Amino acid sequence: MIFVRNRSDDPYFNLALEEYLLREADHESVLLWQSRPSVVIGKHQNALGEVNYPFVNRNRIPLIRRLSGGGTVFHSPGNVNFTFVRNGEEGKLVDFRKHTAPVIDFLISLGIPARFEGKNDIRVNGLKVSGNAEHVFRRRVLHHGTLLYDADLSVLNESIRVTPERYIDRSVASVRSEVANVSSFMDNPPPLPEFLAMFSRWLKEYFGPLSGVRELTAGETKKVQALADEKYSQWHWNYGYSPDYEFYGEASYLEQHLVSVLRVEKGYIRHAEIRVAGGEIEVSGQAARPWKQLEAALPGCRHAETEVVAMLKRYQLLDGRRKILPARLSGLFF
Repeated sequence: MIFVRNRSDDPYFNLALEEYLLREADHESVLLWQSRPSVVIGKHQNALGEVNYPFVNRNRIPLIRRLSGGGTVFHSPGNVNFTFVRNGEEGKLVDFRKHTAPVIDFLISLGIPARFEGKNDIRVNGLKVSGNAEHVFRRRVLHHGTLLYDADLSVLNESIRVTPERYIDRSVASVRSEVANVSSFMDNPPPLPEFLAMFSRWLKEYFGPLSGVRELTAGETKKVQALADEKYSQWHWNYGYSPDYEFYGEASYLEQHLVSVLRVEKGYIRHAEIRVAGGEIEVSGQAARPWKQLEAALPGCRHAETEVVAMLKRYQLLDGRRKILPARLSGLFF
């Protein structure tokens, strides 16, 4: 095992680094890292269906799709994220109990009664402190997880608060669980940097004499950054990779209650309907004409705020100075 040092807090870079270590490196790796606030979804999830879009958009919290499956997690400077890349036998690589054992044993050493529960969780007194996921590449497995230490749980919960009935799809939906910070189970919790150092020392002892501790070379950093730029920061991966879905929205506009239905394939709107609740928009009225034009124009656009806003401006349904959707309209499209 090689302990790879990573000083980046860029969530796009950090997820790209995991893929690089899995696919391009030939050694087994341990990686501890932290990211700026971000929502990280599983590979097979519907991006917009996993977040409270108005909240994360307003607070500039990016959404990023990771390489592994599983459910949605929240990253922030109050988290410690861990990654293990291991070699093994085909058919025996996926093993959540084995790969969470060093984390659970570390918490137990601190007097915290951590347990493996469910399919991939670490819990303390029934509360989730760590979500985990795995991805297999040839005869190598990537196991990674979050470890909530001193995260702002109000931001976490609001970021991933969803209204399930707004999206109909066949994606892998997250199972929402009540979460807690590890620090809340400690009498005298150390500052997070000290906790991170303790965790690092524990892992080095747990895995025995490591093959080494190393930094990324300049060449490796360049390759990882290229992967972050070309994949992990791109709309087509984070949103366009979502399974096909139908979106049902509603909003009030000029004393009318509007409802919408969008059918989306590979992130692109293929069909759009916009109606007054209980019936069609009166096409004879001047106020209805732009909405009917919008309904016809949306197919072919990405289900993305930049393109929806552009269409609303085009048909004079939004003040030309507006750069983001006002709250009264957001619910109609996201």
